Amino acid sequence: MKLKPSARPDRRYLLIEARSKEEIEKAILDYIGVLGWAKAAPVFVDSKEIVLCVNRKEVDNVRAALELSERDIKVRKVSGTLKGLGK
Repeated sequence: MKLKPSARPDRRYLLIEARSKEEIEKAILDYIGVLGWAKAAPVFVDSKEIVLCVNRKEVDNVRAALELSERDIKVRKVSGTLKGLGK
């Protein structure tokens, strides 16, 4: 059964430069914790490049978590569509 467009959550896509997906998960969990992880509902989308799909309201928290991380993680671009990331 499909959801109506008005019932679907708004998502944003982050193009991330990092060594691995585990690094990103660890950075987010360290900064915003399990409850923040649940609110952001992150999903890795692409296998070639690291693209993270998060809830629209939590984009700022996820970006902050990645920027404050001691690991070498950079957010290259944020977009509302995958096509907007330059795919």
